[in-house]
Amino acid sequence: MCKACDYTIHGRNHHFGWNNANELALRTEPGKTIEFECLDSSGGQLSPSSVLADVAKLDFGKINPVTGPVYVEGAKPGDALKVTVEAFKPSGFGWTANIPGFGLLADQFRETALQIWSYDPATLAPAAWSTWAKVPLKPFAGTIGVALAEPGTHSVVPPRRVGGNLDIRDLAAGTTLYLPIEVKGALFSVGDTHAAQGDGEVCGTAIESPMNVVLTLDLVKDANLAFPRFTTPGPVTRHLDAKGYEVTTGIGADLFEGARAAVSQMVDLLSSRTGMAPVEAYMLASVCGDLRISEIVDQPHWVVSFYFPRIVLE
Repeated sequence: MCKACDYTIHGRNHHFGWNNANELALRTEPGKTIEFECLDSSGGQLSPSSVLADVAKLDFGKINPVTGPVYVEGAKPGDALKVTVEAFKPSGFGWTANIPGFGLLADQFRETALQIWSYDPATLAPAAWSTWAKVPLKPFAGTIGVALAEPGTHSVVPPRRVGGNLDIRDLAAGTTLYLPIEVKGALFSVGDTHAAQGDGEVCGTAIESPMNVVLTLDLVKDANLAFPRFTTPGPVTRHLDAKGYEVTTGIGADLFEGARAAVSQMVDLLSSRTGMAPVEAYMLASVCGDLRISEIVDQPHWVVSFYFPRIVLE
């Protein structure tokens, strides 16, 4: 339990869709610090003992559960919810999967694949990927947001103007996130916690890992944000930068196709250099490689680059 926290919200207080009529998990004054027990994105359907066949059995109606919602007194439409990420309490267990039909290269990787991770939750030492790689860890919450003004249930899968499934790796400890509020009380929820992820989450999963998240919720009155914004406390790639990068590019008139080309080439490079299966290279790229737009002004062609950190393989 968090001694410095004002409240703890247990993982049983979760929901599977954004809905401004969801039953509240907590009402609180602004400025309070809360510990949220978060399930992994499978909702506990995958465990340290899971095998490949368990991926095919996933109930997709129970994925991406988020803990909450929290009603913040005084919050009103037009305000911003200021979310200070205080700390993460990782579990030591995680998983990465290639799920048919999901991911940037879904048409190229139609087979199911699963990697079970075990890591030290105290030291967060790099987690081993078979005999080929060790991935530096950086915990964060993939899904973090508030309720939409529109009534009814809205899927937690796509990101939205009020947050949601943002999958932004840099929403790590020390970051301050600002979310546009559309309903009275804000109705904040968080989940989909990750031990590590590359920018782009290209295969569709990161190191999906249940963990507790400690957050302070406050208000910025009349902020009138159109979309979320955030501030980081310092460098964001230092845990990966030490040995440099291997970089592949995609060039053309379509950014999405450029991203696919850059990632596909990196998969080929990794599998040929290490001997790992292409689907394993694809999943590894998802948990530690970064997609970047290198150039978007020299029309009619744009450049997308995929950065794979060499420290992972050394």
